[in-house]
Amino acid sequence: MKPILLTGGTIRTMDPARPLADELLVAGERIADRCAAEPERVELGGACVLPGFTDSHTHFPTWAAAQQQIRLEGAPTLDAALDRVAAAARALPPGARWLRGVGWRAGDWDPPAEPTRQMLDRAAPGVGVALMSRDYHSLWLSSEALARADAELLVPGGVVELDDAGEPTGVLREESAWRFRDRWAAPTHDEYLEAMRAGLPLAASRGVTAIHDKDGWLGALELFQRLHAGGELTLRVWQSVPHERLDALAALGLRSGFGDDWLRLGYVKAFMDGTVGSATARLLDGSGVQITSREDFEAIVRRAAQAGFPVAVHAIGDLANREALDAFEAAAGEWRPRGLRQRIEHAQLLAAEDVARFARIGVTASVQFSHAPSDRDLADRAWSGRTQGAYAYGSLLAAGARLVDGSDAPVEELDPLQGLRAGVLRTLDHRPPWHPENAVGVEAALRAITAEPAWLSYAEDRRGRLAPGMLADLVVLDRDPLAVPPEELPRLRVLGTMAGGRWTHRDGGF
Repeated sequence: MKPILLTGGTIRTMDPARPLADELLVAGERIADRCAAEPERVELGGACVLPGFTDSHTHFPTWAAAQQQIRLEGAPTLDAALDRVAAAARALPPGARWLRGVGWRAGDWDPPAEPTRQMLDRAAPGVGVALMSRDYHSLWLSSEALARADAELLVPGGVVELDDAGEPTGVLREESAWRFRDRWAAPTHDEYLEAMRAGLPLAASRGVTAIHDKDGWLGALELFQRLHAGGELTLRVWQSVPHERLDALAALGLRSGFGDDWLRLGYVKAFMDGTVGSATARLLDGSGVQITSREDFEAIVRRAAQAGFPVAVHAIGDLANREALDAFEAAAGEWRPRGLRQRIEHAQLLAAEDVARFARIGVTASVQFSHAPSDRDLADRAWSGRTQGAYAYGSLLAAGARLVDGSDAPVEELDPLQGLRAGVLRTLDHRPPWHPENAVGVEAALRAITAEPAWLSYAEDRRGRLAPGMLADLVVLDRDPLAVPPEELPRLRVLGTMAGGRWTHRDGGF
């Protein structure tokens, strides 16, 4: 590859030793301070270069597949959602076994309403319909879909909603929803691969050069391996695996970090509770669904440390977060000496006394800035009187916690700039900021999608900064996010994305 010299704009390195640079030289797959050959000059025209963006919490195969399914986000009423289902059912090709979709949330409909299988039966008669909720913790099924199950719907950690007659309404939650999806309604690996191939350029167009993937449960590692083997992978993957596979990993002698700079086995994933949208977040008032107890989670952390893996744990409610922190603290003698970098995913509702514990124990808050404005109405209803501790990103930063940002795509859109806007402005629509005291500054938001995710995946010596010797993963924006008024952040646009010295996206005008 011919060397490339980026010049004529603002280059924000995110490197404390040299925050700004006039030019940036790329030689091969890395940033260089000199090269033997004459470089190709790329005139930035006043644009801004930053390290490439990392989405630290995304379900990439699921997000990619969702681009090809019914999307129910934004349906203002239950009837409007059913109209979308009916239209998709009419367009099904002959012989199709499933009609899949995503994005419904009962609390978003006006008026709020709980869905049932009979509604889907009328909209799509005789069709196996499986619709994941927006938070991916509930599954709405038609009668035809339910009839395909040949096992008990209720499993430990799951919920089967029943009607007055004691029959399933068609809505499954938590482990019951996931078990049904995985066994009967999931796309095939070939379907996932086709969707992922289409999703990679879309991610690149949004400045994404790395992800921390959460779809280990569906075999994402194998999917990414197949793309990597074919030279198709255009972003770097730090891959999760379910904690239930720890024994198998240990038996093979595999530890965190196995792989190369494009694809590495990263961390194990566990769940403490459910979500606010499915009313299954575990709270200090005793409500919610317990998926993993504090004692069992502590055992997972210990086993993972002995096997050489950090842990990422989903925790939404204040009790779930407290018990996750308790377990990490109790097991610190196992993981701290090994240098493992632990994380809590979401951390959406925190008791005031638990905020400072993240920094004190050494647990990263892996959050989703977009969730705050997206969930504000749900949180105000479900957590009335407690939302000063909800999505408390500013408070976590002030207490010294490390913060990384992700999208939780397809729950929110895989778009780091949308996350940046949400973190700084605490709104994504016309409404005033929601709990602006928990906003984060632009620089902190940028660190949460560049330098901090690289650190969390043990790649701080290779990524997250623009300095000689680092991998040439970068994004070019049409303006400098640190130099524009906050109200202009929604107008930021990605002009180009580079991963390993190769352009993965270039806007037509750049």
